[in-house]
Amino acid sequence: MAKSSKKTTRKKKSTRSTAGWFRVDRRTWVRRVIFGVVGLFVLAILLPSFLPVPQGLYMRSEARRLGEIQRVWTPMEDIAPVMARSVVAAEDANFCTHWGFDMSAIRVAIEDGGTRGASTLSQQVVKNVYLWQDRSWVRKALEALLTPLVEAAWSKRRIVEVYLNVAEFDEGIFGVEAAARNYFGTTPAELTPREAALLAALLPDPKERDAANPSKFVSRRATQIADGAATIARDGRAACFED
Repeated sequence: MAKSSKKTTRKKKSTRSTAGWFRVDRRTWVRRVIFGVVGLFVLAILLPSFLPVPQGLYMRSEARRLGEIQRVWTPMEDIAPVMARSVVAAEDANFCTHWGFDMSAIRVAIEDGGTRGASTLSQQVVKNVYLWQDRSWVRKALEALLTPLVEAAWSKRRIVEVYLNVAEFDEGIFGVEAAARNYFGTTPAELTPREAALLAALLPDPKERDAANPSKFVSRRATQIADGAATIARDGRAACFED
């Protein structure tokens, strides 16, 4: 009876030891998974702050639909400064003064019943680089989460640079390099103020507007953008992304 009792005790100790090891090992595994996910998340935010950004989900879907797209990564120093000022004037004139969300623009959009957009350049970059294009609450929530992180990890100049390289300017035409060559047969560095303003005027509806043969509306809009680009150059609202 004594031997049987000892065997039972050893079995109980072994069972408790195995269960304890399993709990410890499971916690270690969970921690490793969490650290791995966080690490990948951090890399996904940090690496695009200095490396060329790959095609986003929308770009890849358009490439599959069309067979190919036109896009050449172009660093900021090879883009005419007036092009950067033009897209900021057109899409987010207060870009240098906010942290990713333009609260004044959001208030105006709410007062107008949501008929006008309030997305900043930072939000648009997050959507184009990391997310998809629909208007679901899930996508909006992820955009709201990622935008401050991008603002914290990237410089303002980098955000504009990425925007100029991922924005859609026509069907299958992504980035300012492809846009400059497609519409004007020139390079981003040689764009004139008028050409830059015309390209910026396409951005809300690039598949329906034409910079080479602009409608009266696009032409008027380009004139407004050119004035806005000159204004933010004078009043300092372009300082955060210019040398």
